[in-house]
Amino acid sequence: MKYFNNPEAFIRLVLSMQDGMTATLTIFALTLVFSIPLGMVIALLRMSKHRVVSAPISLYILVMRGTPLMLQLFAVYFAIPMFFGVNLDRMTATILAFSLNYAAYFAEIFRGGIMSIPVGQYEASSVLGFTPVQTFFHIVLPQVVKRVLLPVSNEVITLVKDTSLANIIAVSELFRAAKNEASRVASVEPLFVAGLFYLLMNGAVTLFFSWLNNRFAYYKD
Repeated sequence: MKYFNNPEAFIRLVLSMQDGMTATLTIFALTLVFSIPLGMVIALLRMSKHRVVSAPISLYILVMRGTPLMLQLFAVYFAIPMFFGVNLDRMTATILAFSLNYAAYFAEIFRGGIMSIPVGQYEASSVLGFTPVQTFFHIVLPQVVKRVLLPVSNEVITLVKDTSLANIIAVSELFRAAKNEASRVASVEPLFVAGLFYLLMNGAVTLFFSWLNNRFAYYKD
């Protein structure tokens, strides 16, 4: 073993992969920043009573959930310049593809949460003089957040692992950095170090959602 029994070599290895770790965290954070609010908007549009609105959104969700994320990365990075003449750098293309993909999954999660709220709560809010917007943000949304925490946490954990797919369009994220280092030193240990980093990230995500679930515990189903 070249690293796990040599603390100094292990630290040098981690430092050599620092840029990849930063790229992975960037993809992870920006995907959540864009995909969660976009997912809520898509969910509301999907629930529209007007077919001209809901039908294209349903098709979008079908395509995003029915095709591999890897293919979507290729499509965004290569097809957009080809058809629209807009050249995207690798990181921008990655974040765009990830955000569009995860927004579709979050949209269906949010839609399920919204539809689980009893109709009587909307009717009671109307009787009390709440506007539809006030009803949604003050009555419905807090309950939806509580109900969707578990499925959302599952998607976020999956996102941590999916960031490794960015290496297929040569984004220098953690897994690519680990593969390069593994090839350079002829050892698989850098890959296990990358796996440890993903595990620690998902541990932090799990702890965060456990805390968040406790914060919303006063909303009893």
